[in-house]
Amino acid sequence: MLIVTGCNAKEPNVMDSPYKRTEFMMGTIVTLKIYDEGKEDVVDAAFSEMEKLARQIGVEETHSQIDQINDAAGDSPVEVSDAIFSLIQAGKNYSEQAEGSFDITIGPLTSLWHIGYEDAKKPTQEEIDTVLPLINYQKVVLNEAEQTVFLKEKGMQIDLGAIAKGFIADQVTELLDDNNVTTAIIDLGGNIYVKGNNPKGSEWTVGIQDPFTERGKIVGKLHASNQSIVTSGIYERYLEVDGERYHHILNPIDGYPYKNKIAGVTIISEKSMDGDALSTLIFSKGLKEGLSYIEKQEGVEAIFVDKDRQIFITSGLDNEFELTNEAFKLGNREDIQ
Repeated sequence: MLIVTGCNAKEPNVMDSPYKRTEFMMGTIVTLKIYDEGKEDVVDAAFSEMEKLARQIGVEETHSQIDQINDAAGDSPVEVSDAIFSLIQAGKNYSEQAEGSFDITIGPLTSLWHIGYEDAKKPTQEEIDTVLPLINYQKVVLNEAEQTVFLKEKGMQIDLGAIAKGFIADQVTELLDDNNVTTAIIDLGGNIYVKGNNPKGSEWTVGIQDPFTERGKIVGKLHASNQSIVTSGIYERYLEVDGERYHHILNPIDGYPYKNKIAGVTIISEKSMDGDALSTLIFSKGLKEGLSYIEKQEGVEAIFVDKDRQIFITSGLDNEFELTNEAFKLGNREDIQ
């Protein structure tokens, strides 16, 4: 995504050139910019927090707390940190809201396809049928008093990839709040959070990712402040077999990537983890039902891009979103079949 700034009166104690750090983490390029004068040390503190959480979740390496839970499936509960417990608790709640179309115990299925890795493959129907019974968020037992997580059946695996970056972005936002940072940009690949207003005193201008091309190409833009913008698309990670493309957003009910008109979806919300979960959940509902679902969510808006390069926006963005890419056109919500 592309961030640009406006041209109003400059905010006090806010610099035009930020303290900035960029690292390759969690399989993506992570950038943090802080514009508040005298807050350079917060940048390093934020990266330390991100690295710690990535290790605990297992985004960066094995032997994480999530790995420990998965290894003990069917045997014993595992005590976890406050952060991991709250993340799994949130993931279970999202799974319940999605009625199974989003499920944090999808691990056996994602491990089977392993899309995005060198050993990715299209599994056989027999392999898929073997792992599907292991996917059931209701079999995740959380003990708040002991702060333990237990998977009831051997072979079950929690996979938090769909909400991990959003959770980490929210934790960094809290750290910035605790350190009185007023103006910042958190960029975790497909997860953007814009804090406060830009250095000129106006809302940030955020470019909306084109799901058909590499990051940095946009379809349009909108203005935002203290909001998360999360984009997910079927062209980010995929596997091609015999001329057919299989994207990485898998259906935990039938074991295959979702097939519908959606090429990409951007969720605008207060919390980045909500954006993460909803951007995945929407693929299970398709274009018409997905748009209707977001319209009913308080404080959440969405931008849908279909495979015909039409863009559909929720009603709250009617006067907020500006189309800038001539290869796309704005569609009418009423015309969605």
